[in-house]
Amino acid sequence: MVRAEQPVRDHDIVADDYFSIGVITAISVAPDGKRIAYIEQRWEPPDDKRNSDLWIVDIATKQTQRLTFDKAGEGSPQWSADGRYIYFTANYKRAGEDAPPLDGKTQVWRMAPDGGDLLAVTRVKDGINQFELSRDGKNVYYTVSSEQTDDEWKDLRTKHKGLQYGHGVTKFSQVHKLDLQSWRAEKLIDEKRVIRSFKVSPDQTRIAMVTTPAEELIHNEGWSRIDVYDAKAKTVSITTEDGWRKGHPSPFGWIDDVSWSADGKALAFTVSFDGYPPLFQVAEWGAGEKPTLTELKRPDGVTVSGGTLRWRGEGRALCFTGEDHARSRVYAIADVRDGKQGSVNILTPGDVTAAAYGFSKSGDVMAMITSTLTDPPDVYAVQKGGKLDRMTQVNPQVDSWKLPQISLVQWKAPDGAEVEGILELPSGYKKGDSLLPMVVELHGGPTSATLYQMQFWIYGRTLLPAKGYALLSPNYRGSTGYGDKFLTDLVGRENDIEVKDILAGVDAMVERGIADPQRLGVVGWSNGGFLTNCLITTTDRFKAASSGAGVIDQTIQWGTEDTPGHVINFMKGSFPWSNPAQFLAGSPLSKLDKVKTPTLIHVGENDERVPAANARTLYRGLKFYLNVPTELVVYPGEGHGLTTYKHRKAKMDWDLAWFDRYILGKPTEPPKESKPESPTS
Repeated sequence: MVRAEQPVRDHDIVADDYFSIGVITAISVAPDGKRIAYIEQRWEPPDDKRNSDLWIVDIATKQTQRLTFDKAGEGSPQWSADGRYIYFTANYKRAGEDAPPLDGKTQVWRMAPDGGDLLAVTRVKDGINQFELSRDGKNVYYTVSSEQTDDEWKDLRTKHKGLQYGHGVTKFSQVHKLDLQSWRAEKLIDEKRVIRSFKVSPDQTRIAMVTTPAEELIHNEGWSRIDVYDAKAKTVSITTEDGWRKGHPSPFGWIDDVSWSADGKALAFTVSFDGYPPLFQVAEWGAGEKPTLTELKRPDGVTVSGGTLRWRGEGRALCFTGEDHARSRVYAIADVRDGKQGSVNILTPGDVTAAAYGFSKSGDVMAMITSTLTDPPDVYAVQKGGKLDRMTQVNPQVDSWKLPQISLVQWKAPDGAEVEGILELPSGYKKGDSLLPMVVELHGGPTSATLYQMQFWIYGRTLLPAKGYALLSPNYRGSTGYGDKFLTDLVGRENDIEVKDILAGVDAMVERGIADPQRLGVVGWSNGGFLTNCLITTTDRFKAASSGAGVIDQTIQWGTEDTPGHVINFMKGSFPWSNPAQFLAGSPLSKLDKVKTPTLIHVGENDERVPAANARTLYRGLKFYLNVPTELVVYPGEGHGLTTYKHRKAKMDWDLAWFDRYILGKPTEPPKESKPESPTS
């Protein structure tokens, strides 16, 4: 039920409260617009990872119903054309079963909206990867993978199959079509390509696929393309042909998901980049066989979020999510047709942070997932004029929490640019109260932004203000939602312009009587970890730092990460051998001897995005050569993000203890140890 009156907030937030929060990850509006299916994720002890379940809500009554209860990772909900069933993916496992569909592999399932008639739609050995239900509900299209070895060293690779190879062994994708009347499947496409995503045109005459030549993410950067299958001719053609990237701001962009118009003649897609605004394009099929490509104009100052394109109803209104000054709104471009476009309208005005959205078949009913300043994400129906009608209250426990006071703050950078950030202050704090210890929380990306919303996560938001800290989250240069120039100003200037933006924000909070200059800390993960490393090598004003999955050396990063185009873009197209001075300037390692700040270092053991070599290099330098108080925490089995309860809890516990010790001066009892002398001393 949705709350009807103002709650009494008497609960002091603690770290364990984080694990009480349910998160909505996907929605699907029924064709008739009467119900919404959604996926809810929750921590359910004693399991160490979040579990996903399928739910529905009736728009008229706002009654919710949970449909699944197994630990099967339900996802990707899609309604049948007549609304009788919800199709979804799940990996159900029955003890003793080693054959599909109950062997724990991902299959397509369907269920009636009342929770009955559960049926395994696919029963594919080794499971499926992605699926789409045809618009008429008669067919299910899905992809599977098949490992192939195909180069001059095939015999040796096959003979020594248990080894890992840099290339030559690839899981290529095939597209299959399952007839839901005869229950017979046929393979349609097998082009020796990896299919990242695909969409079937409403009339099923074409299938658009985003493909790459191999699985590694490096092949998504500049190698991705759109292939289109013609169902009548049974042929595949390339829509984004050679030379198409010549006008791009960088060759290292990747194509996001695609979206077909209702008439099947227009295909919209975005191309995203590290460091540059996404391109927004439409391919249209006319009388000829080849489509024409048109780049659409974006609203001034708005950054299009890649992969969020949706056509509304039966017409040619193209919708997308766009970021603008820490808000994330849904926009619609009217009448995208014949290389032209109409006016742009905001469908969800105001202080919204849309995470996902969808429409009924006619486009008359719209739903979205969004947060507010007092609630984590919920499902809302969007009424005329953009008014939000709340459908769910996934986290009623939050009503009793003493929430931080969240506001937007602005300040001037040294070069005169205006920078904005999110400021969170403890509940009950009043202007004129004593100065607060303050932690600077830095978002990742950097082609991203911290949004204007209540957000409780493991990097500091909500929890640190609950513990008496002010928390400043700057949207520094390179952040999205502040115009193209603000975004691209960072290219070629990492470890420079954004560091100055952040430090100017710290100065502003000190000057405004909020932050105690003697009690400052900094925390970040990914690019936020990199910036933490940049800050502690630039200034000693921070009393404590928590650096998570952060780059310390740009050459190490380029040589070992899974998306090296990221580094190349920010190095203005340079490589370590073509411009070593720029790589050195962008690396905190070059100034590591300046560090005085006690630094806590986190990293996932198997992080491919920012490999652990960065963290170990930082730790070695600080611990064994510079005698700076430091701890290295390596999370076994984890990649770039922490996924388990025990690891996220450990991260929060370590951060709180570290900041309490070095910012607040709370006593601890560290083990006694002798410090080895530096061999250079």
